[in-house]
Amino acid sequence: MLTPMVAGGVVFPGLFLLSKNTLQRLPQLRWEEADAVIVSARLVSSVQAVMASTAGYIVSTSCKHIIDDQHWLSSAYTQFAVPYFIYDIYAMFLCHWHKHQVKGHGGDEGGARAPGSIWAVARGYLHKEFLMVLHHAVMVLVCFPLSVVWRQGKGDFFLGCLLMAEVSTPFVCLGKILIQLFLLHR
Repeated sequence: MLTPMVAGGVVFPGLFLLSKNTLQRLPQLRWEEADAVIVSARLVSSVQAVMASTAGYIVSTSCKHIIDDQHWLSSAYTQFAVPYFIYDIYAMFLCHWHKHQVKGHGGDEGGARAPGSIWAVARGYLHKEFLMVLHHAVMVLVCFPLSVVWRQGKGDFFLGCLLMAEVSTPFVCLGKILIQLFLLHR
């Protein structure tokens, strides 16, 4: 059980760092760190979504009996994806941090901390992205244990269908990247 989790813990942050560094260092691009971070986070989200949708399709189409049939990929991908949700909370914070720095927004009006402090940015991040952070936390703390322990190998078909719900994510991310590129090249 530990091998897929370790693999996910290497793949997702590794892909993020690789794409961020590539976007910053390629002579044709030479993007600022903020833009590279935001695009890299969306790229990793897209890759995870394609992998989840593919795994979901494979699992759901291989199950003839929707309750009793099992596929090894359902538990393996569930374990592989857990580090993604943890990574993505941090990646979303980094994106929020960089957007905050670029826009020059201060956080605490009249507060004791200086505008733009880490606490003000973190509070703004949790305020703006509360539902997404909650979704990621529930996926790790509730859905993962339920799918590994409580399910007891039943319902892989339904798990596959749930994984296929990620199919729209790459298109949403691509749209946001295209908007960002258009704004960069004005």
